[in-house]
Amino acid sequence: MGAWAAALGAATACVAVWLLASGYGLPSIWYLLVLALVAGVAERQSVHLMGDRERGIELAVSVVPLVFTAVAFGPLAALVVGVLANLADLRRPYLKWAVYTPARGLTGAAAGIAAAAVLAHTHTEPTFLTMLAAALAASVAHLVVDVAIAMGTLAIRGSGSPLSYPRTILPPFILSTALYVPVVGFLAYGYSRYSFAVVATFLLPVLALQRVAQLYQQQRQATGELQEANTRLEHANMSFAAALVATLDARDRYTAGHSTAVAIYSRDIAARMGLSPEDQQSAHLAGLVHDIGKVGLPPGLLEKEGPLSLEERRIMQTHSEIGERILANVDDYAAIAHIVRHHHERIDGNGYPDGVLGEDIPLIARIIGVADAYNAMTSDRPYREAMPSPVARLRLAQAVGSQFDVSVVAAFEAILATADEGYRMGRRAEFGLQTQPVERPRVAALALG
Repeated sequence: MGAWAAALGAATACVAVWLLASGYGLPSIWYLLVLALVAGVAERQSVHLMGDRERGIELAVSVVPLVFTAVAFGPLAALVVGVLANLADLRRPYLKWAVYTPARGLTGAAAGIAAAAVLAHTHTEPTFLTMLAAALAASVAHLVVDVAIAMGTLAIRGSGSPLSYPRTILPPFILSTALYVPVVGFLAYGYSRYSFAVVATFLLPVLALQRVAQLYQQQRQATGELQEANTRLEHANMSFAAALVATLDARDRYTAGHSTAVAIYSRDIAARMGLSPEDQQSAHLAGLVHDIGKVGLPPGLLEKEGPLSLEERRIMQTHSEIGERILANVDDYAAIAHIVRHHHERIDGNGYPDGVLGEDIPLIARIIGVADAYNAMTSDRPYREAMPSPVARLRLAQAVGSQFDVSVVAAFEAILATADEGYRMGRRAEFGLQTQPVERPRVAALALG
C-alpha cells in the first residue's frame, strides 16, 4: 500500500511539472488558501461508502470548491487546492491520508484539464452556458479519475470488489451533480464577470446544498444497515426458536416435528387471511415455540405411554403458562410469549389458562390453536393412530364457533383443499417429521382429540 501511495505522489508531482511547463499559472495565494480551507472543511464531511471504517472507501464532499477552482483558475490551481485541502486533513489512518492527498490533486488536475478543453473553444468572453458546460466536463473528469484511483486502491487493499465501487458511487454522484454543477457554473460566471467576492458570498449556501447529497447517501447507508440488522435479528430469533424446539423434541419423541408443522401451517393460514408479512413471521415463530413450556413439566409426564389421568392432564395444561414465563425473559419475545399463553383458549371461553373467549383471544393464538389441533389429529400418538385428513378437517368444522374461529378454519380448509397429501399429513421434508412408525403400547386406546 505504501508503494501505491508513493506512485500516486510521484504521478501528482509529474503532472504538476507538466502543467507548469504547459503555461498554466496560479491565482492569488489568498484565493488558493480560502478555497483550500473550504475544501478541507468539506473533506471532513466525507461519506463512508464501502469496506470497513479504517480501510474502506469514502465519498468526499469537497467537490464544489475543487470543481470551481478547476473551471475558474485552471488545472494547476485545482491540483494545488486538492493537495492543500487534504494536507490539512491529517488523521489516522495515515496510510489512507497518504493515498488520498495525491489522489485529490490528480482529480483536481483532471477536472481542470477537462474544463480548459471546453473553454479553449470560446473565443469571446465566456457565457453562463459555457461555464455550465465546463463545470459539467470538470465533474465528469473528476469522477472518472477518482473512480479509477479508488478501484486501484480497492484492488491493492483487498477490502472490497473494485467493480462494485462504480455502482456504489453512481447514485450520489448523479444527485450531487444535478445540485452543484449549475451552481458552480453560476459561481464561475460571477467570478469572470465581477470578482472573487461573489464566490465568497455564495460558497457557504453551495456547501449547504451539497450537504443534501451527503445526507442522502447517509440515509441510504443507514437504511441498508437497518435492513441487515433486521435480517440478522430474524435469523437469531429463528435459531433460538429452533434450539428450544430441539430441546423439546429430545424429551418427547412422539411429537418430534410437531412444532415445525404447526409453525408452517400457522404461517400459511396467516398468509391466506391476508395478514402482514410481520404477522406471518410472528405466526411462524410462535408456532415453533408454542409447546416450549412442556420442557418444564415433571419428569415422566411427556414420556408416559398411554392416556393421562385427570390430574396429569391438569398438570399438562400448565405448559402454556410455563411457556409464557420462559419466553417473557427473552428480549423481543414479549408478544410471542402472550400468544403462547393463549394458544389453548377456546372461542366459547372454555379453554385454558384464562378462559378468554371470542376476539379477546389474540388472532395468531387462534390460528395456532387450529394448526395445533389439526396436526395432533393427523399424527400418530402412543394411544391412537393418525386420523385421515378428511376426518380431521371434519372435526375442525364441527368445532367452529365453540373451540375454533370460523375465519381461521375457513382459511385453513381453503389451503388443505388444494394441497397434496404430503402437506395435509405433515410429511413433506420441510416439516422435518420422523418417517419411522411410532410404536404404540398395548393399552386401551382412548381418543383424546
